[in-house]
Order: sequence, then structure tokens, then C-alpha cells
Amino acid sequence: MGNKTNGTEKKDPTILTDEDLQMLEVSTQYTTEEILGWHAGFLKDCPMGKLDRKQFLRVYKRFYPEGKAAKYCNFVFKAFDTDNNNWIDFTEFLLAVSISQHGNLEEKLNLAFSIYDQNRDGEINRKDIVKIIEAMYDLANDEDRIGHKSPNKRVELIMRRLNKDKDDIIVRNEFIEGCIRDELLRKILAPNTVISDDQATKFND
Repeated sequence: MGNKTNGTEKKDPTILTDEDLQMLEVSTQYTTEEILGWHAGFLKDCPMGKLDRKQFLRVYKRFYPEGKAAKYCNFVFKAFDTDNNNWIDFTEFLLAVSISQHGNLEEKLNLAFSIYDQNRDGEINRKDIVKIIEAMYDLANDEDRIGHKSPNKRVELIMRRLNKDKDDIIVRNEFIEGCIRDELLRKILAPNTVISDDQATKFND
């Protein structure tokens, strides 16, 4: 089990406390043994208990060897770094991994919104979306960015279908509900999310 720490002491990021373990058991679908296994692997790669931006980019590049991962990786890193201290600890890491592996559609879209919402004010606008779409193109090494595939044209389409208030501001619930109901938006804004027939039926009731 993890070790308890006094609330006034600065937490050692290499230690998985009892509180951490209990929180991860409740918040993820992993068993105690699986969490401890993930923790051991995390410390093997990050002995100080901290995954910094350079290490994160190095890992990301393995999955996209042909693309330019830096821009998109920075956006994802910031979304994972929930306490904004410029490194990802084990609990932040496993919570994000759990959503990616086992999260339902709404949870995955919630994480996707956090990637767009870089200043964490609960809103995204045209400029935010253009930046992410450009980063996605870089990641996929996609140079076909003219006509209807240009980032600005994509954002025009997104705003027409998603921003019903016509105020050029999209809030979290608007993003999630719009992507759940519109497969095209989901493919553009959150291509890594998937939806089963059962989920589609549930969310369209």
C-alpha cells in the first residue's frame, strides 16, 4: 500500500500514498495490483516521480514517427498537468490513461475539451480550435490543408454546427453534447473517440 503523508508536508512524487491509491481505485477501473504495477513502471521511466514535457514528447514521438508531434504534445501535456506545475505526477498520468483506455464517450470528450481549453476558463473560441487542428495536421504529417480542409474552413464548419448561440464561444457542455450527437464534429474535433451503437442510442434518447 501507499504511505500516508502529513497534510502540511510537501508530497514526495515518488510515493503513492494510501489516499492516492484509494482515489485511483474509485476513479479508475484498475485494481489495486494493477495500480501498483502501473506505479512501478512509471517510476522505472521517471525515477523522480515526475514526467516532464521533454519526456512526454519523447514518448509521443514513438507513436507518430512520421509526424511533427511537438505542438499537439504540448497541448496534451498541459491538459494532463492538472495542477499546472509543469510536470505530470503518477496520479495525473494514470487518470488520463484510464480515460483514454476505459472512459466512456462523455469522459473522452471531456478530456478532449480540456486539450482545447488551454487557459482553463471553461470556454474555447475559433482561435483555440484552429491551433489544435493545425497541431493535429502536423501530428499526422498531413500537408493537404487547402480548400475545405484548411483549418479556418474546418472551424467555420464547426462553428456552424456546434455554436448554436452564434457567439463564437463554445463551453464544455456545448462541446460534449454537440460531439455526441454529430459524428462529423466528433471525427474532426476528437478523432480518437469512438462510440458504440448502445452509446449512440443512449445519448440520442
